[in-house]
Amino acid sequence: MADFWNIISSNYLTVGGSTFTAGRYVDVDPEKFEGSWSGKYANNQAYEITVSQVSGFRAKVKYQSGTTVKYQDVLIKNDSFRIGDSKFVWARDGVAQIATVMTNPATGTSTLEKSYAHRT
Repeated sequence: MADFWNIISSNYLTVGGSTFTAGRYVDVDPEKFEGSWSGKYANNQAYEITVSQVSGFRAKVKYQSGTTVKYQDVLIKNDSFRIGDSKFVWARDGVAQIATVMTNPATGTSTLEKSYAHRT
């Protein structure tokens, strides 16, 4: 029986262990994130993300694109957070990369749209 567990343990470590990312949430600099961020996707659809009340690693976020408006409390980890189907990744001062999964209601197909947002 011990050999069985050794094989499983060895394979677990070879494959790379668990699939979740380890780490702790740490306080972020509010000045990096707070404010209004805006940009356009490749399909020319504009969006705006407003980040406010950054405290520690928590923040309140509003995402607006067309008729879609989402409000969410987020947790910031590794300079990024998710709001709905979008991911915000801080790139450098005043610039963030936004990746959003968009689903075509007519066909049901999904595409990943990426763009850079700039703080306004």
